[in-house]
Amino acid sequence: MRIFTASLATETNTFSPVPTDLASFRQAFYAGPGAHPETPTLCSSPMVVLRRRAEAEGLTVIEGTAAWAEPGGLLQRQAYETLRDEILGQLAAALPVDGVILGLHGAMVAQGYEDCEGDLLSRIRALTGPGVMIAAELDPHSHLTPLRMANADILAAFLEFPHTDFYERGEHVVDLALAALRGEVRPVMSSFDCRMIAVLPTSREPMRSFVNRIRALQGRDGVLSVSVIHGFMAADVPEMGTRILVVTDGDKALGDRLARDLGMELFGLRHQTIMDLVPVAQGIDQAIAAHAADPSRPAVIADTWDNPGGGVAGDGTVILRALIARDAQAGGGLRVGVATIWDPMAVVFAHAAGEGAVLALRFGGKAGPMAGDPIDAMVRVMRVAGQGWQSFGPSRVPLGPVAVVRIEGSGIDVILNTNRTQTFEPDIFSNLGIDPMAKDILLVKSTNHFHAGFAPIAAAIIYVSAPTSYPTDPATTPYRRVDRPLWPRVADPHGTGG
Repeated sequence: MRIFTASLATETNTFSPVPTDLASFRQAFYAGPGAHPETPTLCSSPMVVLRRRAEAEGLTVIEGTAAWAEPGGLLQRQAYETLRDEILGQLAAALPVDGVILGLHGAMVAQGYEDCEGDLLSRIRALTGPGVMIAAELDPHSHLTPLRMANADILAAFLEFPHTDFYERGEHVVDLALAALRGEVRPVMSSFDCRMIAVLPTSREPMRSFVNRIRALQGRDGVLSVSVIHGFMAADVPEMGTRILVVTDGDKALGDRLARDLGMELFGLRHQTIMDLVPVAQGIDQAIAAHAADPSRPAVIADTWDNPGGGVAGDGTVILRALIARDAQAGGGLRVGVATIWDPMAVVFAHAAGEGAVLALRFGGKAGPMAGDPIDAMVRVMRVAGQGWQSFGPSRVPLGPVAVVRIEGSGIDVILNTNRTQTFEPDIFSNLGIDPMAKDILLVKSTNHFHAGFAPIAAAIIYVSAPTSYPTDPATTPYRRVDRPLWPRVADPHGTGG
């Protein structure tokens, strides 16, 4: 059995001021054929799974390129076409194959291409013909388009948000594809449009129980796979929004019925799913109180929307500035760790000054007016590193050249990074000499992916809503390309009278 595998992924925020190009992939992750490491990235798990199973299951696996760029703004057309054509050329050279199994994200938008993954899958289908199995793993923050459904045999997304199951779901996609190639199952896909724009964290109810039930449905009574496509609300594309995706064993009617039932159930939960968000001052008050109640553990403040994982710059200063002011008002003594402020130039300055140096440094607040004003402070350079990193499950996420600076006269340590990335795990601090357990407050840039790593050490987790260039209110976001009524823009998009 001959299987071709590759990965091409990024998440495009069409409202972001941060453009994405080939250098963005080279900076984050790029591996040519056969050069993928043994650990997966968020969107390349099928490649690693196939490599590990090749010998045991008698597979001939032909690896193509794997490329990932941190979420950002619109992808440059030439960059997309270059990477797409690179993978298509590798597939053409590998033909004939029995199957193509891909690691995709599902929310990539390029200049001139609103549906990059659909374009890629349709071109792959044109190369292979109708008899070849095409399967792909998706991120749930993606767009499920008719072009993708028409050109793939199997699609499945991670179930968890935070995405703690990205490797497990890669195994799931590979299992289904191989079973189909062996003639054990006949996968048929169904989908249902929930007609809503929502934030659906599985770290809390009601999504926790909803996803648990989905897991229990799989592998029983002809149901092969169920996915919730959350959608990515920072993308102005026609098919943006939440959908249910079901794969059955040859039973389209069953799949259609189950997708609709689950979709309407999820629509009924729409008012309950998002995390509780509080303003900046209230969030700081809650964090200080939580740490005072449990001094052995830090309180964690999530700068929920200034999240590089959502495609924005991640250089917002609003919450940090408020923490600095609060520390000054209290006469000092507030111990804070910040991960991260994206500022490549400030990193250059800190590296040039060297560890132990004290200098006047301007950092943050540079990508746009919503990020807040830059912070001007005397800082001490506590640590510099040529390549910082953090964990994300089995994956290793590069930060690029980094520096840790401490606001002079305070206990506030700030990680400045070169590669934009959200915060995933506490080792982003410990890898750079900051003991997260010795801090009163940890300020992280992430919407919810941090939760699995930080919940075990946190006195409390507080989600704070601060100004950002991310479109946080879908009811008022100026979408121009969305092609149908969606809640909360329309109260009753299904026309049920409810």
